Amino acid sequence: MTDSNEPVSFTSEGTVNFLPNRLNRQPIVVLGLTANELFFVGLSSAAAGVVIGIPFAFVFSAFAIVPTVVLFAVFLGIGLGGRVLRRVKRGRPDDWFYRNLQWRIANRFPLLMAWTGGQDLIRRSGVWYHRRGER
Repeated sequence: MTDSNEPVSFTSEGTVNFLPNRLNRQPIVVLGLTANELFFVGLSSAAAGVVIGIPFAFVFSAFAIVPTVVLFAVFLGIGLGGRVLRRVKRGRPDDWFYRNLQWRIANRFPLLMAWTGGQDLIRRSGVWYHRRGER
């Protein structure tokens, strides 16, 4: 952004010369997570809660334990997962989380690669040369 003392420069068409860089970013919703990341953490925590809650429901013969465990897992998952994901994302580009998830799906589950857009990723391993060294 420009300093308040600097005059704003305009182009010959009358538009402002600079582009604000935060307009297209997703806003932070909870614990440093965007809405998509919060949905991902909440959904994966709920799935883990279902997996954990079903055996408890059979042991205690009460189906009401499953939603209770799911609710507790989502609460715990957003609380802990938000802090962990915020630390992992620190200092990385805005779309790092999505590209990293896309890359992992492309490498581990090749059949899902077309569904997640993984075929557009560059997945070459080896040495990259930029030809700027001494010759």
